[in-house]
Amino acid sequence: MRILITAPYHEKGREELTQLFGEVVYRPWKAHGRGYKPDELIGLLDETKAEALITEHDEVTAEVINAHPALKFIGVCRGTPSNVAVQVATQRNIPVFNTPARNAQAVAELFIANVITLMRHTLNGIQWLEEGQWGVGAHTSYLQFKGNELAGKQVGMVGFGAVGQTIANILKAFPCEITYFDPFFTSDDPAFKKQSLEDLFRTSDVVGIHLPVTSETKGMIGGELLSLMKPDAIFVNTARAVVVDRNSLLEAIEKNRIRGAVLDVFDQEPPDETDYRLIRHPNVLATPHIAGATHEVEDHHVAIMNRVLDEYFRKENHQVRQLVNREVSSTVSK
Repeated sequence: MRILITAPYHEKGREELTQLFGEVVYRPWKAHGRGYKPDELIGLLDETKAEALITEHDEVTAEVINAHPALKFIGVCRGTPSNVAVQVATQRNIPVFNTPARNAQAVAELFIANVITLMRHTLNGIQWLEEGQWGVGAHTSYLQFKGNELAGKQVGMVGFGAVGQTIANILKAFPCEITYFDPFFTSDDPAFKKQSLEDLFRTSDVVGIHLPVTSETKGMIGGELLSLMKPDAIFVNTARAVVVDRNSLLEAIEKNRIRGAVLDVFDQEPPDETDYRLIRHPNVLATPHIAGATHEVEDHHVAIMNRVLDEYFRKENHQVRQLVNREVSSTVSK
């Protein structure tokens, strides 16, 4: 089988796939400068005579799949295969695999780092120092920028998948009290307490959003839930902006109903005027959708994808968790 790989994929990972399948053609989207458009991807598949595709950000639309209906599989090096017409692939009996948790560590580290940065007034302190405001009096900065420790706080996770659990396991050592809301998962760890959504918002010092985008989660976090938060609580969203009602969050921030927010995602990217009202507010620490942007994430997605493909095709384990469309027939072989 000849596999076209357009996702970033290190040499060792490509060698492993060559041993498993026979041939790999590597045309990473980064060298192209952006993800491939449908017509470009069709051209690449035609040119390389590829029988399978491993992608990351390319537009694998219905047009692409219908032009190559005999693909043996599509691998998506992302947690959510939102750039792939999964339903069309299913109709064509093409397995689609994803790489959930590839960025869990990256997101967890930025989540914790930015919460601490906000709680300790670190950025304000740096600005004050760089502007030369340190005058006479040794205790000026000590008093002006005195913050809070994360240790001992209750951190509530809305959604307790790979990212939420990774954060929770790190925060156990601070220590923090970890609570979570997730109707689809119950942890075996007694250190993590399951709560109702309302109780989590009512009792947490830090509320973290870790929800996927579904018809049920869009706009799920609105004014009613935000109004339950404690006045000194911090709201964190490193997942997806669409699950939060932006206007309700903006109102809570601008009216000082909560202490502040840590945001990595926005309704419009690039941001619009309303997003910038959030981004520029002094009680908000905002980053430009980089929570999952580490070099190591690419290593993680290679390891996950290769392991999954080995399980599915060589070991014939067709129950792998990373198979997105379980409706496909198990008769597909390498």
